[in-house]
Amino acid sequence: MSFCFSSNSFTLQLSKHHNFKSFYQSQQTITQFQVSLKPFDLSLLLPLHLSNPVKFKGQSGCSIKCSNAPSVEATLSSFRTKKPKDINVLVVGSTGYIGKYVVKELVKRGFNVIAIAREQSGIKGKNSKEETLKELNGANVCFSDVTNLGFLQNALENFGSSIDVVVSCLASRNGGIKDSWKIDYEATKNSLVAGKNQGASHFVLLSAICVQKPLLEFQRAKLKFESELMKEAAEESGLTYSIVRPTAFFKSLGGQVELVRDGKPYVMFGDGRLCACKPISEEDLASFIADCVLSKDKINQVLPIGGPGKALTPLEQGEMLYRLLGKEPKFLKVPIGIMDFAISVLDYLVKIFPSMEDAAEFGKIGRYYAAESMLLLDPETGEYNAHKTPSYGKDTLEDFFERVLREGMAGQELGEQSIL
Repeated sequence: MSFCFSSNSFTLQLSKHHNFKSFYQSQQTITQFQVSLKPFDLSLLLPLHLSNPVKFKGQSGCSIKCSNAPSVEATLSSFRTKKPKDINVLVVGSTGYIGKYVVKELVKRGFNVIAIAREQSGIKGKNSKEETLKELNGANVCFSDVTNLGFLQNALENFGSSIDVVVSCLASRNGGIKDSWKIDYEATKNSLVAGKNQGASHFVLLSAICVQKPLLEFQRAKLKFESELMKEAAEESGLTYSIVRPTAFFKSLGGQVELVRDGKPYVMFGDGRLCACKPISEEDLASFIADCVLSKDKINQVLPIGGPGKALTPLEQGEMLYRLLGKEPKFLKVPIGIMDFAISVLDYLVKIFPSMEDAAEFGKIGRYYAAESMLLLDPETGEYNAHKTPSYGKDTLEDFFERVLREGMAGQELGEQSIL
């Protein structure tokens, strides 16, 4: 059997037909019960809309241009003429680092949100169903498994509501080879198939800007799905997409804040100028993703996006941190060649011990982020271009550092990604 929860009721779906003839004279098979958690109201017989629509003031900012996106004028889907409260948005990856902020933002804007979650969600499955329901307050929560298409389709069918838009915030938990293909490609594709089967005509994909230069397995998995999504949209007039490629997240740059505060040196590779990024906060990214649900200028577009302000190198990030602490900078500069040597050793060991393939991949991921900028890769020059990397939002890295110095990294845990 499966369960689907909302804020005022839950639905129990039986795995097999049960005959309740002894209780009722009707010969009709009963397969589903709905239990109200509040006094009976006739409105419960109508489709659930948990969130009242709220007015949302759009953000002004620079014009965001796409990169390598097909110039296809999409036929606007019928859902775009509806009010947010009448638009059903399916969110997969809803309990992830960005996903939970996306759910919150969509609920805030008045959309009818259906969030797919595992029965044990969060980092290493530490959250119970009750904790997940609390975290995703305002959304209809369906517990299912996105890695199993059959389970996912059954959960959505049992939920009994059509889908207008799918928003995928799925991402590999650690960047390992098998996990990357299982989540970044297979589970994401399952979400597209299941969503379309329930009527979805628009797919918003949270990808990553680093897929521009695919040297890692999770990047190749993401690109494969992106390619198939764009091809499918080109062949089906009723399907549109928005592919969001953010730069760096604040949490990925905050790992050294508490160490530096406690007197440890700030570690960087090379001279600290090998790479740069325009990091974006989780709230600002969630807002941008929510924009993609209805914004006509984001239809069938690949959308690189960063936060406000100039691009920052690791050296500049370290200097900012020491300035906030009022301390003299103390840097530890590590030659990038050390990582190259470690990777070559791991690659050799994988030939003898294949089970070490993920360890080798983790080394390559660390090397990639130590040397590659999280900025738009200009196809004309082949170089990263900070000026051509679009900006969005209002939260700055300096504000984030100040908050972490006051409150710590609670809520910003890297989880399994901390190995990177």
